[in-house]
Amino acid sequence: MASRKVKVKLVRSLIGRPEKHRKIATALGLYKVNQVVDHFETEIITGMIQKISHLIQVEVA
Repeated sequence: MASRKVKVKLVRSLIGRPEKHRKIATALGLYKVNQVVDHFETEIITGMIQKISHLIQVEVA
């Protein structure tokens, strides 16, 4: 099920964002702008990506 990988890149700053958005970004492993992390596409990761979609850029690998 989790065969596809996604690359998630933080493209907007977390300064001034709600605490919930910052915690989601940290849970995804994103701390700095332009940082890229790889994740397997699961329901949990997809939900996190949807919550902060305005802060990140996603590429299916």
